[in-house]
Amino acid sequence: MDDSEFDRFADEYHQQHAASIRLSGEAPEFFHRYKIRDVAEKLSEAGIAPKRILDFGAGVGNSLGPMLEAFPKASIVLLDPSARSLEVARGRYPGQAEFRQFDGQRIPFDDGTFDLVFAACVFHHIPGSLHIPLFIEIRRVMASGASFFIFEHNPRNPLTRKAVHDCPFDENAVLISADELSDRLRAAGFAGHNISYRIFFPRFLSPLRRLERLLRGVPFGAQYFTHAIKH
Repeated sequence: MDDSEFDRFADEYHQQHAASIRLSGEAPEFFHRYKIRDVAEKLSEAGIAPKRILDFGAGVGNSLGPMLEAFPKASIVLLDPSARSLEVARGRYPGQAEFRQFDGQRIPFDDGTFDLVFAACVFHHIPGSLHIPLFIEIRRVMASGASFFIFEHNPRNPLTRKAVHDCPFDENAVLISADELSDRLRAAGFAGHNISYRIFFPRFLSPLRRLERLLRGVPFGAQYFTHAIKH
């Protein structure tokens, strides 16, 4: 999907997302919030409070609200190739972040600018041949010791595949396995990273979600994330 396609879906993103995930019983906000909560928990455990955050492929700014709550002292940049998506995000959160369009190849910031980079379900929209070059570019703008969190849909989960199939803005998506993502990160210079699987239970089974912490290594959750550090 190119930037013009993202422009086309920007104004309808929330409604289309909500329709595609209806079997989960959750609204889109549930998925935006859990991701930032996981990131904040990981960083808190390591005693890290990021000061400069890059939301890579930020789209219409769905992660920004939870991010502002979790990291109130941080300076946040939303980066996306879609001008219309960023316009929608800016309208939702005027003056609360920096909104930057880019060409999909070079990130318009200096080396070592950010101490946290976050990408929520972005790379399945990007051709696989571009992943390693983009990971290298992301690594360039990360400071030493900075964290890179990538959340992606898990192709092993049948409900995830159905949700992606039913979602108009995922029409050209190519889901990425955790093993594929790990190989590409290593090729880009991220030697050490780990995978955590998430979202095993729909809302009607929400009492069981307390067990999810025990299932992080089971490769059948609806989504997964990787946490890579620039050494």
